[in-house]
Amino acid sequence: MTKVTFEQMLNAGVHFGHLKRKWNPSMSPYIFDEKKGIHVIDLNKTLIKLEEASNAMKQIAKSGRKILFVATKKQAKEIMSNKVAEVNMPSITERWPGGLLTNFKTTRKTIKKMTSIDKMMKDGTADTMSKRERLQLTRKREKIDKIFGSISDMNRLPAAIFIVDVKKEHIALAEARNLNIPIFAMVDTNSSPEGIDFIIPSNDDATKSIDLVVSNLCDSIKEGLGERKQTKEKIAQEKTASESAKTEENQVTKEEVKS
Repeated sequence: MTKVTFEQMLNAGVHFGHLKRKWNPSMSPYIFDEKKGIHVIDLNKTLIKLEEASNAMKQIAKSGRKILFVATKKQAKEIMSNKVAEVNMPSITERWPGGLLTNFKTTRKTIKKMTSIDKMMKDGTADTMSKRERLQLTRKREKIDKIFGSISDMNRLPAAIFIVDVKKEHIALAEARNLNIPIFAMVDTNSSPEGIDFIIPSNDDATKSIDLVVSNLCDSIKEGLGERKQTKEKIAQEKTASESAKTEENQVTKEEVKS
């Protein structure tokens, strides 16, 4: 696993917190200093916390379960979409639809509507509709896809959730807490780390900072998925070898009976 260095974090501005007057006292253990009225995050602690989060995410990916990534702020949306798509994990980058987790049955029904519309378009059912009805159907599909498209493969509740800016994504945070879903998050000096299982004290506003953290976590997921694939292949090979040995054994037994 590629570890992020202190220098990389420094260059990405991971250490820049918020104005002192906007700070959350609960973040004091992760604050190193204050310069010109701005809090400076202790990067040594960030490095430790990021490594803990990376190792945990790797294990989740290795187990074959999903991690839901959430970041709807402008600076994070594109980074999140691109990086998370590479590891085939679900993400929310537009807006958090209330009840996505706590009312997951309804979420799945909404996604099924999109699948149903796709089926109608393919099997010719939509061709029998009027031009206006088809347009309404297309718009409905686009609306659903914009919010739920990136979680269409999430057939059950995620094993964990990762959030950029817990203050902004407070609804997603509350829903995950309510369901006891493990929470990973980038937490800035103006937010509370309470109730977060894997806190990554960091600048959650700068694009470079977000990119560095998300990239590192996605690399860990890739590694976990790679190990999962190797384990599956090994089991398949052992099974094939075992079956071949049994076949040979049966063949020998038959020949012995004949003689």
